[in-house]
This record gives sequence, structure tokens and C-alpha cells, in this order.
Amino acid sequence: MVSPKNLSIMVSAGEASSDAHAAHALDALRARGVVFESYGMGAGELKKSGTELVVDCRDLAVIGFVDVLINYPKFLKRLRRLRERMQQRKPDLLLLVDYPDFNLKLAETAKTLGIPVLFYVSPQVWAWRAGRVPRIGSLVTHMAVLFPFEVDIYEKHDIPVTYVGNPVVADAVSTLSVFEARELLGVNPENPVVTLLPGSRQGEISRNLPPMLDSAKLIATAIPDCQFLLPIAPTLDPTLIHQTIGPDGPANLHCTTKNSRDAMRAGDVVLVASGTATLETALIGTPMVVMYIVNKINYAIMKRLIKIPDISLVNIVAGKRVVPEYVQQDATPENMANEVLSLLTDEARRATMLNEFNRIKSLMGDAGASTRVAQLIVQLTSKS
Repeated sequence: MVSPKNLSIMVSAGEASSDAHAAHALDALRARGVVFESYGMGAGELKKSGTELVVDCRDLAVIGFVDVLINYPKFLKRLRRLRERMQQRKPDLLLLVDYPDFNLKLAETAKTLGIPVLFYVSPQVWAWRAGRVPRIGSLVTHMAVLFPFEVDIYEKHDIPVTYVGNPVVADAVSTLSVFEARELLGVNPENPVVTLLPGSRQGEISRNLPPMLDSAKLIATAIPDCQFLLPIAPTLDPTLIHQTIGPDGPANLHCTTKNSRDAMRAGDVVLVASGTATLETALIGTPMVVMYIVNKINYAIMKRLIKIPDISLVNIVAGKRVVPEYVQQDATPENMANEVLSLLTDEARRATMLNEFNRIKSLMGDAGASTRVAQLIVQLTSKS
């Protein structure tokens, strides 16, 4: 092991949220006075924090078994490039963030080279494919998990694990009032606003955005002065969004590349694809409707494998159905529009949901996940 000075850290983050989590952890490491170089796979946030991007993850953000098979040659090419760079530079630590199927293959190479591996953000083994845990234990030096209940899973298999908390607690912040957020994003502060969050990957846009747009049209029919905000994730090409919207998009639709948290704050209701954004929306305190659509073959496989009743993280953390979910064939424009309209008009229902969000906030614990991950990096790279 080496002293935590002048470290070489290889990082692998495969999508927008993990790119941000990795960047914040490295920023926290730098704030401790640790001198290091970092390189590997990521996107804009890691690049901004000073990481050399060997692979840009923005063209790897796919969903499900079918998309992975279609893009398998591309994955292998990127994996080969990262493995070659690891062998050439032999980092002091491999920091893996989420993206488990790809990242565990990278961990195999690290193990052969004797490089310690810190895996940040556990695969959802509590929801499906629990059989992965022994393999994780054979490849990973230490797990940094987001939820307290995940600790038990790894301790039962004698895998070193630390509950660091969820980085979303620190990330899900908008310093603006609702009025200020609306002014910043160019919508009328006096009229209703629905924020659309279809996801940060190309496949999510192609499947989730069209029914969201159709739902927006139905909402606009019922409430003509309703406005719609569509934040464009930094991992996406804005051209893809505009092509998907086309010439017949809903009236009063405003696309923005500004901070998505401000768009969450600006909304009266958020129509959101299942994922980290559901937790962010809950922590910011905006009522929501959750939806998700995947490839039909992926859905057929996942339906057999998933062992929990809800798919959205906000409901999983709450331990019960707090926000409505519409998945696959149930994610129709009519169903989603009806739920959004209900939340726009039913103050009692809004209040009940917001009370549950306050409870979820207490369950999520305090901020500081990035700092705790930085401490683990120091521990794993320090002399014994």
C-alpha cells in the first residue's frame, strides 16, 4: 500500500448520476489535501473535476439486456481500452461507481494486478440477482453502500462494507425559491408548471419522453395555461431531445440545460422516470408521478427476476407506496395525465405526499457521503 500522497486513482462511472457521485468524492479527497491524479471513464462532472477521460461514458448509457447485447462490441472496445490503461499505469486504487456488470469486469483486471477496488453504490442485489454477491466479494476490496439495510447483505458474506449515506442528500439542493426557479428557467411564475424528467440515457429518452409529451398535451387541454419544463441531462445531445419533440410538441414546453434540481423546484408536479431523480425530487419537496418503460424483452426478463413490489427508490426507501408508479403498458399518457392533474388540484393529497417526503428525508440521514468515500480512499491507499 502507498501513502495517500501523489496517488494515482482510476475511476469508472458509467452514467450521469455516477459521474457526479465520483466527481464529488474526488473533490472531497482533494479538499482533504490529498494530492492525486485521476483518469478513467466518466462524463462532464469528472472532467470538470480534473479527471482525464480515457472513455467518455455518454455513448454507453443503455438499458437492459437487449440494449447491452446490441451494444456489446462497443462495450468490449471501451472495456479493453480501460484495461490497457490500467495495465500501463497501475493505479493505487480502482474506484468503481455503480454500473455493475461493466465495472465488475474491470475489477477482474484490477484483481490480477493486485490493485485495491472500492465499489461505491451497491448493485441492487436486494431487488434482483442476489446471486451476484459472492462474485462481488471475490473482486471488490471494500463496498461503500448508500442504504443502511445494504450493510447486512455484505456482512453476511464477510465482505468489507461501510454505510456512507446517499450522495443525493447533498446533491438534491436548489437554493432558489419556487418563484426564483421559475424566473431563472424562463417560465411564468404565476401559472402552473409540470417538470418532465424522462432520464439521462438515450434509450430512456426514446421510450419515456414520447408518452410524457403526449401526457403533457392532455394536461394542457385540461389546464391551458400549464407550462412544461424539460431539463436536458448533460449526458445527452440536445439534438436528440428536439428531434423527439418534433414540430408537434406540447404548447408551453420549455427545454433547458440548466440545473435539473432547479427545474424540480420550479414544478408544481414532476413527471419523472424511475431512478435517482425520484429521490432528488422527494428531497427537494415537489410532488411527483413516477413512470418507466423498457424494451419488452427486458421487461419480461426483469419481471421474473425483481423481488420487490415497487421500482422507484422513493417508494423503496419509504417502505410503502408513497408516489404513484406507472410501468410499461400502464405508463399511458392518460394514466399519467390524470395523476398529474390530481396532484395539481388536490391540496390534501399534495400535503400527504409532502409529509411522507419529510419522513423519507429523515430516513436518508445527513449529507457527507462524498467525504466518507474520500476517507475510505485514504484508508485503502495508506500504508498498513
